[in-house]
Amino acid sequence: MRITQSMLSNNMLLNLSNSYAKLDTYMNQVSTGKKINRPSDDPVIAMKGINYRSQVSEVDQYLRNTNEVHNWMDNSDAALDKATQTMQKLRELAVQASNGTYDEEERENIKKEAEQLKEHLIDIANTQVNGKYIFNGTNTTEPPYADGNFTANLDKVSIEVAAGTKLQANVNGEDVFGNDLFANIDTFINQLGEGDQAGIESSIETLDGGINQIINARADLGARMNRLELVENRLSEQKIIATSTMAENENVDYEEAITNLITQESLHRAALSAGSRIIQPSLVDFLQ
Repeated sequence: MRITQSMLSNNMLLNLSNSYAKLDTYMNQVSTGKKINRPSDDPVIAMKGINYRSQVSEVDQYLRNTNEVHNWMDNSDAALDKATQTMQKLRELAVQASNGTYDEEERENIKKEAEQLKEHLIDIANTQVNGKYIFNGTNTTEPPYADGNFTANLDKVSIEVAAGTKLQANVNGEDVFGNDLFANIDTFINQLGEGDQAGIESSIETLDGGINQIINARADLGARMNRLELVENRLSEQKIIATSTMAENENVDYEEAITNLITQESLHRAALSAGSRIIQPSLVDFLQ
């Protein structure tokens, strides 16, 4: 097979073109820090990258969901704490009023304070967070205490915090303010106004029952808050692993990329030098 000057020139141009393409690839890797810039550069890396990004996005969404659950639980816990303090104060008033030495005026002052505490407890039962009534189940647009009665929606507010895992974000209002809690407080207030000493003494035990049910509801909430913390820790670990795997798949090894770039530059110069020698001089070169 006869090798012509034209063949040598075409081969040299083809090789130089391939060399320029490699230089462009290595330059892009060094400047962007990514192994590929287009899916066509490496479809396998591109497809894996899509999957890894989906995993990271999914974990991020679950973490945002846990923040919403935290919002419900933290506000519910704060409200239950205030409700417990209010009920304990009512019990203290009942203990004071059970003292037979208190006269009518002193019991009247206790009655006024008890009425204010009841109003405060109503405000707690109707606690709103971001415009939502947190003690009325899924019926978050209406207050559970209205027209002198407490009637709570019993449906759970469940939020997905992991694949196939949902947590109840709310506290069942009936567990906290049910069992005639407000009716028992009204009875205690009426007994103060009537001077019913025996009734006032018996109200202490009734108020204790109300305190206990609030404490029990808060204990249940605390257990769910602990579980939420465990879920958050697991999600954080999953995000770290997914992000690290995505980086390993997409991010370039700078040491290797720079070495490849320098090597390719040397090869390119060598190809240019060799090509300039192989191509035969033309008549123009002799005329010069």
